Amino acid sequence: MTEQFGFELVDEQRVEELATTARLWKHSKTGAQVLSMNNADENKVFGVSFRTPPSDSTGVAHILEHSVLCGSEKFPVKEPFVELLKGSLQTFLNAFTYPDKTCYPVASTNVQDFYNLIDVYLDATFFPLINEQIFQQEGWHYNVEKKEDPLTYRGVVYNEMRGVYSSPDSVLYERSQQSLFPDMTYGLDSGGNPDVIPELTYEQFKNFHETYYHPSNGRFFFWGDDDEANRLEKLAGTLDRFSALDVDSHVPLQEEFERPVALLEGYAAGPAANEHQGRAMFTVNWLLPETAEAELNLAFQMLEQILIGTPASPLRKALIESGLGEDVTGTGLENELRQMYFSTGLSGIKSENADVVEALIFDTLNDLVKNGIDKEYIEAAVNSIEFGLRENNSGRFPVGLSVMVRSLTTWLYDADPLALIAFEEPLGFIKERLANGDRLFEDLISAFLVGNNHRTTVLLVPDEDLQEVRTKRVDEKLAKIREEMSEADVESIVENTALLRKMQQTPDSDEAVASIPRLTLSDIPTENKTIPQQSAEHSGVTVYTHDLDTNGVVYASAAFDVAGLDASLLPYVPLFGRCLTEVGTDKLNFVELGMRIAAKTGGISADLMTATTIGEQSPLAKLVVHGKSTEDKVADLFDLLQTIVLDTDLDNMERFRSIVLEEKARVEQGVVPSGHMIVMSHLRGCFDVAGWISEQTGGVSYLAFLRSLADKISTDWNAVLADLEQIRATVLKKADALISITAEASGLTAADSLVKGFIAALPERAVESALWKPEFVTSNEAFLIPAQVNYVGKGADLYALGYKYHGSANVIFKHLRMGWLWDQVRVQGGAYGAFAAFDRSTGVLAQVSYRDPNLENTLKAFDGSAAYLANVDLSKAELEKAIIGAIGDLDTHMLPDAKGSAAVTRKMLGDTDEIRQQMRDEILSTTLDHFHSFADVLHAAAENGRICVLGGNGVREAAEMNGWNLSEIL
Repeated sequence: MTEQFGFELVDEQRVEELATTARLWKHSKTGAQVLSMNNADENKVFGVSFRTPPSDSTGVAHILEHSVLCGSEKFPVKEPFVELLKGSLQTFLNAFTYPDKTCYPVASTNVQDFYNLIDVYLDATFFPLINEQIFQQEGWHYNVEKKEDPLTYRGVVYNEMRGVYSSPDSVLYERSQQSLFPDMTYGLDSGGNPDVIPELTYEQFKNFHETYYHPSNGRFFFWGDDDEANRLEKLAGTLDRFSALDVDSHVPLQEEFERPVALLEGYAAGPAANEHQGRAMFTVNWLLPETAEAELNLAFQMLEQILIGTPASPLRKALIESGLGEDVTGTGLENELRQMYFSTGLSGIKSENADVVEALIFDTLNDLVKNGIDKEYIEAAVNSIEFGLRENNSGRFPVGLSVMVRSLTTWLYDADPLALIAFEEPLGFIKERLANGDRLFEDLISAFLVGNNHRTTVLLVPDEDLQEVRTKRVDEKLAKIREEMSEADVESIVENTALLRKMQQTPDSDEAVASIPRLTLSDIPTENKTIPQQSAEHSGVTVYTHDLDTNGVVYASAAFDVAGLDASLLPYVPLFGRCLTEVGTDKLNFVELGMRIAAKTGGISADLMTATTIGEQSPLAKLVVHGKSTEDKVADLFDLLQTIVLDTDLDNMERFRSIVLEEKARVEQGVVPSGHMIVMSHLRGCFDVAGWISEQTGGVSYLAFLRSLADKISTDWNAVLADLEQIRATVLKKADALISITAEASGLTAADSLVKGFIAALPERAVESALWKPEFVTSNEAFLIPAQVNYVGKGADLYALGYKYHGSANVIFKHLRMGWLWDQVRVQGGAYGAFAAFDRSTGVLAQVSYRDPNLENTLKAFDGSAAYLANVDLSKAELEKAIIGAIGDLDTHMLPDAKGSAAVTRKMLGDTDEIRQQMRDEILSTTLDHFHSFADVLHAAAENGRICVLGGNGVREAAEMNGWNLSEIL
């Protein structure tokens, strides 16, 4: 048996699907398991995960996830996590809490940086400080500044979860899961219920760490091109300090129901826009077998795709076309817990129609069992799932992170960690069964959906008084607690509040900060990495190609200029983009089109890109049609691209109505969880044309447009159709079009003639550019929603205030966000986060908070940024750290498709390699003087900036007191 550094080799497998050699090691002394994935990926990933099943909904696992990153034995600073974010080249650095596990992953392409991150995370998880003040800051505490002040709750997680519970969708998903698992850990809220969080004691919190954060209960994961011996040696240094421990963290199975269960609950809602509007949300939920059954798991992924994966899917289509609601809801297939479950339903319904929706779902499922599923649906679903597995595209997250999470869905429950990663065998088995004529998916529907008594229904109904009731209930509870306190008790809380504030405001010692391992500027490359890009012109259209290793996938995009559109038509563009793939063509109805796209490609979509050019500051707006396929199906891909661009049948009122209602529902559902993006969009829309377009097509203005359009479709369809046709005639043309192809050399060759054919087919017509002259909002705005938290923002155009861009701004804003704003808004203010987002193409700065219990104090913190910079005194090490952090953002790791997209976008914006290199040079040469001189422009921003606030916690009162415009949007 192979042994290294106290680890025994348990198993070794070659995972061809990932071009990876996987080795499972066991630490002899503690029994800790290590999955070591060895491959050529430079974006290295490490993670340590623990089984952490909670016994209540106090959020102890979630609070501990936050708290262990607030100082440790070797690194006794207040926020090692933040110190790493300030000055690392990390490509991922975070932690997350699941219903039954807590994970701590890090990633970096720099091997020294990677092991620095691992060092800090190992010490944080196993030897954290977690004193009582950390518990109070991250979890909850009573807050009283002065004896006469009312008693309040404070805490980062407490406020985070108040934000979560303000989102109806989050509540629906939570209740749907909990309803299926009433007798075990999945029936609780591991994140924490705000009503229950204050029941958690410090002793319980400490005990949770002592119980579960032990190597014997840990799973350690490595991925990438670093040396395996170094991995084991690094772990041994920590694990050898422990002995084996019998940790009872078993996650049991839920006992099956004898009969279905129904749940009815309210959610906080604002006044209805009209009395006929349906606003209830409804799901049907089924408990399924264990996740570790690989073939069944993969089959359920395909069944989910068949039923609801596309607009053409039979169950999704039946729900949408019923007219009973606005959008399909529910989590779909959940397969990251020990037992899978399936959840689907409809939002925007009238509560009295819940039974009708349930009947429709079962009628549709029974029909599929009785009459069979069309082969086209099955072929499309199998291709979609297989394409995703082979492409292995994790988007902006490291590939290794997605593999780690997949491994844990079996490994955590003591099954094979590679069961769902090595997919060829279960995929082949499913294909063989289908080839033999098995009714695989019909049988799954029959056994696990139609014939499954372990199911629930969840109906959430709007309650316009619930937000006020919640607030009153908490106020009364705190008032009663206060009444029962002695004067000494109150004085003790005032003293504790002051001590906590003092701790938060006291800077770490130089010695403590120096303990955090870091790179130096000599470790940082002075030259930018460039992306390979070739260009050629065909029939007046520029084609950009990128020769990159794409694992046999061809990524294609066609960008069409929107500049000729009248401003009134701009809000239609996102909807028009959806029409291209969702309404059908002259020869294919939308079901046939959807099935063909799914069967022949990895997906086709269209979206609006808005930006501002570098230097000239001209607005850029493009409708970009994206598609991808394997090399052998690239002809099908371009045939479909040509079909949707040339032959889309826009005259389909009912289909378009469905798209608009879905879009409206999704924007409304996104307001609470993404309130910071709504605020940021509004602020950017106050200062430049591209920002204004973005707000018109994705912000509060877009929501108002969708609500109006939903009515107009019924009253004046011809006018709506004329607008859509005008967009087609203006946008989809050869003039000013641009094509981008990213693939390996063989894929580029395969696409070459097809690209030329696509260009030749584009319509030849000249369209003059429209002169967009928006009337920018000049007032301060407050948007009222039924939420327990706020999203507070202030923005300004720094270029209009006299600032000229210099790369040092990247360093300054990185430091400002992770220093001043983090301390003031998050640590002391209790918000979940804060941002300082600067757009160097427009000069617009937006400072925005996230899930914030405050309003006025946050605005004061934003305005205080200027004084902070004027007086900041950074050591050489701190300045270097800020510079390295800014370089880390500049050098963000990208997958091949993202590289191709970035290269083309930079070309369109005039963001040349020379300009980007100058930016890097200026970042690397940033001095403290740059920080101090920047204070002047931020002082002007404080004086002249626009305010935008979204929320429900004191928003109305602040708007009325300050004379801000007030609007109710939900």
